[in-house]
Order: sequence, then C-alpha cells, then structure tokens
Amino acid sequence: MIALAGLFAASFFSATLLPGHSEAALFAFLRFYPEQLATALAVATLGNTLGGMTSYLIGHLIPEKATARGLAWVRRYGLFSLLLAWLPVIGDALPLAAGWLRLNPWLTALFMALGKFARYAAVAWVAAS
Repeated sequence: MIALAGLFAASFFSATLLPGHSEAALFAFLRFYPEQLATALAVATLGNTLGGMTSYLIGHLIPEKATARGLAWVRRYGLFSLLLAWLPVIGDALPLAAGWLRLNPWLTALFMALGKFARYAAVAWVAAS
C-alpha cells in the first residue's frame, strides 16, 4: 500500500510544475509488483490527471488579461491538445492554458487522462518485457 501511495505522489507531482519522474516510479513499481498492473496504471493515471487538474485550477484563477503559456496550442487544437499534457515542458502549460480559457473541466480531465493513460500503458508494456 505504501508503494502505491508513493506511485500516486510521484505521478501527482510530476504533472505540476514540480519536477518528478512518474514513469520511472511506475516502471520500478511494476518490476516489484507485476501482478498489480491494472491498479498501478489506474493509480498513476489518476495521480497525474489530478496533478494536471491542479494546473488547470491555477490557470482558471489567472486573470483574463494575463497570457498563459501553451495558449496557442489549446486555442488551435482545443481539448485534443490535452492528449499531449504528458509531454515534458509544454505538457505542464497545456492544462494551465485550458484553465485560463475556461474549457470544460470534466472534458479537460477526460482528455488529459486518456493521454496520460496511453503514456503509462507504454511504460507498463516496456516494464513487462
């Protein structure tokens, strides 16, 4: 249970502006507990999505006169840009921009979760091989 909490924390903080290595945490977790694949994917995806939604909330609180990073991507591609919220550097700015643009929070979370799950599934596939 402690290892899952650590995986959640690593995943959450990796999605914020704080540095983190959630892929490495998931990889290590699956090496020790390969039978918990589905649970690990769910915990990592949930933690990373909630971390991204924290950035969304911060973006929502920024006054509309300010300019948020990642704004051009989110304006151009809308919710689909959030499928890339897992990317280093720009990925942190996308949820922030989505919040600033006041995109639907439920759809924002859904699209972020789909992208983050796909990335974690790829890591899990590598860990299983």
